[in-house]
Amino acid sequence: MRYRAAPGLYAVGAPDAGSAVLVTANYKMTFDLLRRELIDRSAWLLVLDTKGINVWCAAGKGTFGTEEVIRQVLASRLKELVSHRTLILPQLGAPGVAAHEVRKRCGFQVVYGPVRAADVPAFLAAGMQATPAMRRVTFTTGERLALTPVELVSRWKTLTGCALLLLFLGGIGPQLFSPEMAVSRGGAAVAAGLAGVLTGTVLVPLLLPWVPGRMFAVKGSLAGLLVALAGLLAFGDRLGGLNGAALLLSLPAVAAWHAMHFTGASTFTSPSGVEKEMRRTLPFQAAALLAGGGCWLTGVFLS
Repeated sequence: MRYRAAPGLYAVGAPDAGSAVLVTANYKMTFDLLRRELIDRSAWLLVLDTKGINVWCAAGKGTFGTEEVIRQVLASRLKELVSHRTLILPQLGAPGVAAHEVRKRCGFQVVYGPVRAADVPAFLAAGMQATPAMRRVTFTTGERLALTPVELVSRWKTLTGCALLLLFLGGIGPQLFSPEMAVSRGGAAVAAGLAGVLTGTVLVPLLLPWVPGRMFAVKGSLAGLLVALAGLLAFGDRLGGLNGAALLLSLPAVAAWHAMHFTGASTFTSPSGVEKEMRRTLPFQAAALLAGGGCWLTGVFLS
């Protein structure tokens, strides 16, 4: 889980005075992906101290910025190592860097490379000319689903704790506690909870362009509502009124909560927009979850 590379100047292959200088962030995945794409080339990598944050986010936060570029160029004494005066920056770092200030204060011209590290070899081979495809940010189905394993793995401890709590609460009833009810009733609640998690982390990213709404929480709640309705159609007779209401309230809330985690990974959200969405939707999610939990807990005593 070490996600920071040490900032500074790195050599890939056997670079010389004429080799390209590529600037990147010290988020370890970014650093490793760029090195992998340059495995058959010789180049200099100037790694900025972005506090372990990727290029796009660091540019927005200011850690991938003009001052840090200048600081690393001067600290690494880059002028003494290369004969040219060109820095290749990732395109997504452009919002944080004033190219004219870099040239004025350290003598290096800024050239913006492609969006993806995979296109860097072709970009260099073409004399630092980017095609329109290299400039375009995509958010394809595969790119969206690539994030889901991370979301699930990072939450396994929380999910395990919630599952154990639901199993325990499911065993509470008129006879105080019943192991059989814990398995049957609690197990059903765990299944519903997992359905909400998978809806928010898998189904919403998969169907993102087609689910109505701009806010991820709205998309998650709508997808969760459809899954809950499907559950009612399949198991409505066995659930009863209060348990059915619990499903309709809680599953969309869980799905909405997990869908919101993808706001930082999408190509069309901003920090202020994410904060606004959280302020608007978190109270509704909490209220729906509490109401659903109340219906579920009281349902066993009224059935």
